[in-house]
Amino acid sequence: MPDLFDIDDFTPHDYARVVELALADPVTRVLEGQGVALLFEKPSARTRNSSEMAAFALGAHPVYIQGTEVGLDTRESVEDIARTLGCYHRIVCARVFDHDVLARMAFALEASEFDVPVINLLSDRAHPCQAVADMLTLREIMGDLAGEVLAYIGDANNMCRSLAKAAMMEGMHFRVASPAGYSFSAEDLASLHALSAAYGRGGTVNCTTDPIEAAGGADALYTDVWTSMGQEEEKAERLAAFAGFTVDDALLDVAEPGVLVLHCLPAHRGEEIAASVLEGSHSVVWKQAAHRQTAMRGILAWSVEEDRP
Repeated sequence: MPDLFDIDDFTPHDYARVVELALADPVTRVLEGQGVALLFEKPSARTRNSSEMAAFALGAHPVYIQGTEVGLDTRESVEDIARTLGCYHRIVCARVFDHDVLARMAFALEASEFDVPVINLLSDRAHPCQAVADMLTLREIMGDLAGEVLAYIGDANNMCRSLAKAAMMEGMHFRVASPAGYSFSAEDLASLHALSAAYGRGGTVNCTTDPIEAAGGADALYTDVWTSMGQEEEKAERLAAFAGFTVDDALLDVAEPGVLVLHCLPAHRGEEIAASVLEGSHSVVWKQAAHRQTAMRGILAWSVEEDRP
């Protein structure tokens, strides 16, 4: 069974199949009577609720597990915890601080011949489930996304990285506006260019330190919190660095008239996004939040399919 660590784990067929399964009506209960482990080192509102309800819709019994209950590498090794969960569950999903934990789980399960995929619900490196939900949101409103301009304003973090990869798969023009020191690395950019070439849909990625340049003529604007969980000690430094990067009405004025505004939430009104924008007519954040469940249905169903090209 395939693991999902980040968006680029999908082949073009996989990505199309995830979207197809996400939007399937009626939903096929491919996990009838089986368990889905949902391990959370970090708390979440949307990820937990969307994952539990998606698993339930597919016929599974989701089990929510806090990190403190199992004690990753404190009470037991990551490997032993993964193999224990593999005894009971068809899929192991985890929201972790360290991305390497996911790889260790997957390796331990495979080495012990457990046919159990590992799904990344968020790590310090990637947030693939959110990125699928974001593309489903944009597709619902805009249709084919090839050639559309998506501008991300803020920290080029784990969320931004997965979003950019999804944009390359869709053939979008992805722009990132970040302060110096908070943008993509050369390695990130090389990976995105390679992904765009592999998919062959004409996706591009460009970085700037100017939010107005990134937002100019954009079809969609996206932002995320400036200080993520685990970065609390950097808050003052980050607030200073990101001054002028708020998605506000002035930034909307330079984008396309019908620009869509996305935010993966939670939102800090008055920091990365103005309250008037988050609550305004351009905002699709609640449709976006709803699609977290849609996306998870597709990802979970895809992860247990047996017939693959």
